[in-house]
Amino acid sequence: GQKIIVKGSLGRSKAFEKEATIEKTYPNIFVVKYEENDRNVTYSYTDVLTRTIEVDVFDGAGYSPLIPPLEPKKRRTT
Repeated sequence: GQKIIVKGSLGRSKAFEKEATIEKTYPNIFVVKYEENDRNVTYSYTDVLTRTIEVDVFDGAGYSPLIPPLEPKKRRTT
């Protein structure tokens, strides 16, 4: 029942960002229900870890990223 925002890519520079609710969780996947079209979609936890999708979680006051954004790596100078 947790409210989330799912962000992802549709290819060719097209992206999406939709509000959803987590319906069910399983050991390898989770099911979300999109609010705008009342449709269920299944994602794997690998999708989140590999950043295929980004998930922002509602904490009562606002949305915050489930996984913090990547920081750019600093190059070493020798």
